[in-house]
Amino acid sequence: MNLKQKLDYHYRAFDKSQISPDPLEFLHLYKDEKDIEVMGFIASVFAYGNIKQIINTLNKIVVITDNQPYKFITSFQDNKRDKRLKSLYHRFYTSEDIINLFLVMEKIFSEHKSLKALFMKYYNKEDINIKNALSGFSHYFIEGIKKLTRKEQLSRGVRFMFPLPELGSACKRNNLFFRWMIRKDELDFGLWDEIPKSKLIIPVDTHVARICKDLKLTSQKNASWKMAEEITKNLKKFDPLDPVKYDFAICHIGIRKMEF
Repeated sequence: MNLKQKLDYHYRAFDKSQISPDPLEFLHLYKDEKDIEVMGFIASVFAYGNIKQIINTLNKIVVITDNQPYKFITSFQDNKRDKRLKSLYHRFYTSEDIINLFLVMEKIFSEHKSLKALFMKYYNKEDINIKNALSGFSHYFIEGIKKLTRKEQLSRGVRFMFPLPELGSACKRNNLFFRWMIRKDELDFGLWDEIPKSKLIIPVDTHVARICKDLKLTSQKNASWKMAEEITKNLKKFDPLDPVKYDFAICHIGIRKMEF
């Protein structure tokens, strides 16, 4: 098989029946688009580290939110004293980082009604991809947390939550969330359908970087925004309208240590 045939074969093989283990499975717990958007963003923010650790943290969040993520976030001022939040942490994130994240999310929903509305504030259909919109979206959170904490210096956890493409980060978790929201198939939700799938950038983690280097889809040595753009550009040769559709399969082949 040539590379396009292999990519298409794996895209078909890694369907919804192969979803676990993946943070994406937490979005599929919900039917309401508001819950899907909120849980999608939270799941993406925590999508780093060991997959078992990610699933464990997200399970805790499902319990703390009483399985109603949108309601929990939009009334977070009332929920922030929940004792269970004190023991909620995830690798670089302290409980204080997580509480500040949720407080800024509540403010966003109060002012903008949705994360999509905030993103669209920065999205320009003339841009070649979502880089500028992603940057504006992340800066909004960063500035919101600075105001909240009254500190110019961000904690290590918050800096990690909101990497910036202009500083060279691959922004894997941001791109993962936008993939879930913009693409539409049995895995991804396509809730933000004003944005073309062709504007997405592949979420690059160590698994995707390794496999894409092996497949000669990138000449870059380290995961970066430049690598993510280069891989996406090369995947457009196989599907110019939906290049990021191959991400789930590439990533899970890497996670499961399979041969491509």
